[in-house]
Amino acid sequence: MPTAISPRELAEAIQALVPPQIIDVRRKPAFDASVQMIAGASWRDPDDIASWISTLDTSRPVIVYCVRGHQVSQGCAARLETAGLRAAYLAGGIEQWADDNHPTIGKA
Repeated sequence: MPTAISPRELAEAIQALVPPQIIDVRRKPAFDASVQMIAGASWRDPDDIASWISTLDTSRPVIVYCVRGHQVSQGCAARLETAGLRAAYLAGGIEQWADDNHPTIGKA
């Protein structure tokens, strides 16, 4: 089972000297339908993880999030852990992040 991180813990981690890599792994239709994302995050297709996993910085932790923090982000976090990365998923996903009034940005 992959590690979960709460929205509060992620907000604190973002303020660290070396912040984590934040990866938005919402499926493309969910990502396209949304107008927001977490500041500093980059979107990656969860179905194509094999093509982007090697682009991640192995010296920094990786936090992945999806809509609600269920199968998609948990599956990606587990895959990243298996590859030797320090990975976690955002409990509650971007919905909980926004509900807790953490900042989001509009997508470009």
